[in-house]
Amino acid sequence: MANLKAIRTRIGSVKNTQQITKAMKMVAAARLRKAQQSIETLRPYAYGTRDIIGQLVARADFSDHPLLAQREPKNVELMVFTSDRGLCGGFNSTVNRTTERYVKANEKGHESIALDIIGRKGFDYFKRRDITIGTHFKDVLTNVSQDKASEIAEHATRRFVDGELDAVYCVYNEFKSAISQEIVVEQLLPIVPVQVDQGKFLQEFIYEPGKREIMDAVLPGHLTVQVYRMLLESVASEMGARMSAMDSATKNAGDLIDRLTLEFNRARQAAITTELTEIISGAEAL
Repeated sequence: MANLKAIRTRIGSVKNTQQITKAMKMVAAARLRKAQQSIETLRPYAYGTRDIIGQLVARADFSDHPLLAQREPKNVELMVFTSDRGLCGGFNSTVNRTTERYVKANEKGHESIALDIIGRKGFDYFKRRDITIGTHFKDVLTNVSQDKASEIAEHATRRFVDGELDAVYCVYNEFKSAISQEIVVEQLLPIVPVQVDQGKFLQEFIYEPGKREIMDAVLPGHLTVQVYRMLLESVASEMGARMSAMDSATKNAGDLIDRLTLEFNRARQAAITTELTEIISGAEAL
């Protein structure tokens, strides 16, 4: 009977776990709807801004702006977007592995590679490895805002303009759907000009009050918007990954409960059969 008690206890434990994973799935689904709405609202503006800025940057008369300086990428910074919490499938491990592969593939091409990390999971992973960590941005994902995105963008911009960095790349999960995310390594600085096909001309703009004043005003804002978009992409991807992971965990718990229930019934039937055999044998002996 001790075996029956152990199986019954384990069934109860798995049922409790199943209730937790089901609740976490529902919470993630609710947060996913909000995060998905936010990123889908921002994307047209962010992509439109990026295209316009890319056309401006493609013009030779803007090449002297400090945020457009093309230098040999000796000192590089990777901005890594992870989450503060786990239980979201391969969301964090994909970002971490991609970052590690980039570092290993380019350690001879760059003099130094440092990481600026958003999210506790990325920091916990890389602090145990032989990779330089520059800044760990804390409390960003609890309430993603444009002010926090501006802080991150200004940090990278200041170091790039001062010559400490020659290039800044971002590693993040781009949200595709609730069950699909795509890992992206995207250059943030220097700002990438749009590629113009031969025979085509760049769109003409009227600058007011002047070209340099326009660039000084719009480029920092453009970087803030792109970092903000990456944060929202990462949060939506995290919620989608967590919802999928908790859904799989809930189904697996159900399968385990079914197997344990079958095992319990077999053990109980075996115990009943043994008792009946003992009773019959005793009766015959009398």
